[in-house]
Amino acid sequence: MTTEPTHLADLSATRLTAGYAAGEFSPVEAVRAVLERAEAAQAATNCFTLIDADEALSGAKESAERWRAGEPAGPVDGVPVTVKDLILTRGVPTLRGSRTVRAEGPWEEDAPSVARLRESGAVFVGKTTTPEFGWKGVTDSPRHGVTGNPYDPARTAGGSSGGSAAAVALGAGPLSLGTDGGGSVRIPGSFCGIFALKATYGRVPLYPASPFGTLAHVGPMTRDAADAALMMEVICGADWRDWSQLGPAPGSFRQALAGPVSGLRVAFSPSLGWDVPVAPEVAAAVRAAVDTLAGLGAVVEEIDPGITDPVEAFHTLWFSGAARVVQHLDDADRALLDPGLREICEQGARYSALDYLAAVDTRMALGQAMGRFHSAYDLLVTPTVPLTAFEAGAEVPAGSGHTRWTGWTPFTYPFNLTQQPAATLPCGVDADGLPIGVQLVGARHADALVLRAAHALYEAGTAEIPAPPALRP
Repeated sequence: MTTEPTHLADLSATRLTAGYAAGEFSPVEAVRAVLERAEAAQAATNCFTLIDADEALSGAKESAERWRAGEPAGPVDGVPVTVKDLILTRGVPTLRGSRTVRAEGPWEEDAPSVARLRESGAVFVGKTTTPEFGWKGVTDSPRHGVTGNPYDPARTAGGSSGGSAAAVALGAGPLSLGTDGGGSVRIPGSFCGIFALKATYGRVPLYPASPFGTLAHVGPMTRDAADAALMMEVICGADWRDWSQLGPAPGSFRQALAGPVSGLRVAFSPSLGWDVPVAPEVAAAVRAAVDTLAGLGAVVEEIDPGITDPVEAFHTLWFSGAARVVQHLDDADRALLDPGLREICEQGARYSALDYLAAVDTRMALGQAMGRFHSAYDLLVTPTVPLTAFEAGAEVPAGSGHTRWTGWTPFTYPFNLTQQPAATLPCGVDADGLPIGVQLVGARHADALVLRAAHALYEAGTAEIPAPPALRP
């Protein structure tokens, strides 16, 4: 295990709250340290749309009073948090990366996950960047520009929760709320070397309902699996505004971390059985992580789940959702859109109801196939993405031959279709020092098991990678 960080901005949420309880330091000290990092992170990567220092310090002072009285509001009281700029946050604009959204508001409502964090005493540092309406797997937008990678700002942070991933990696708050409709917490989590979880659909309430329907999830983006378990215990609180929520979680995610890995049935699929060109360094690092699971007593078998690539069905659902997002816009506003978004909206508007229902049929068959697969295997392990971060500002890597972001991220969107929990954690770096991610996928509702296996890999040292260059001594 690594030596514990000494800078307050580098401490985990669990370590911060332990320090508050013991009187080692105060929320005000921690938030000041994080705000300093947030300004540096913004200068380096353009990961924020807003840093609200006054609000953060006010919240930190209120938290400090509660800790002094021995009455914290909840398990993340005083912990600095950032929020992706697709998620409603009371009192500040949610601009969604679009010049078509008016900043004036009013902004009077918290999304369910934000409301639960606020009730628990979390301190909100700012809003993080997203591509326009979260439509693609990299983070650049007409409104806020390009977000760079903490390990090399000329490379992409991934997306669509790229701002959140960069902020966490650079110490601008240990917790961030992201969204994931096709890999949008896992892709940037992999590229930026952090942990991210797309929970089972409905486990974290979502409001307003996403135009991308039941593909869209809210999830924690953190420094490790233990912080994600802590965050899940807060944001999974029930909220009547989401009619598809699953209700209270069955048991404690934090307590589940201590469960054994020994005996877990793990399927390792290097390419899902498809013709995916996985970079050799990625393949080797992921295989090493799987070997670690085997060394911890998991029963590992290299086997593919026997599914076909559902990309066309995903496109039908995703592009239709995008068309719905912009349906209300007039021609003048449409001219302001990201050109790539405008293209997929035009394609989505051409699909018929029968096309949409055929995609739903494909989705249901895929879900059944994965349900059958998980009757034999507890976990499926794959690369998170088959490559490391490429040039910032591009939807696809130069020379790849891909036309859309789904071409280079085939391991993520299938599990939005199936609504399964899926997490990424770092498992190494390539020759350029860019992070590599390994993806752990569980059966629906097996969120605690995914967190347990990820935590075991952290405890075994699998996720120990160098800090971003800006944070190295």
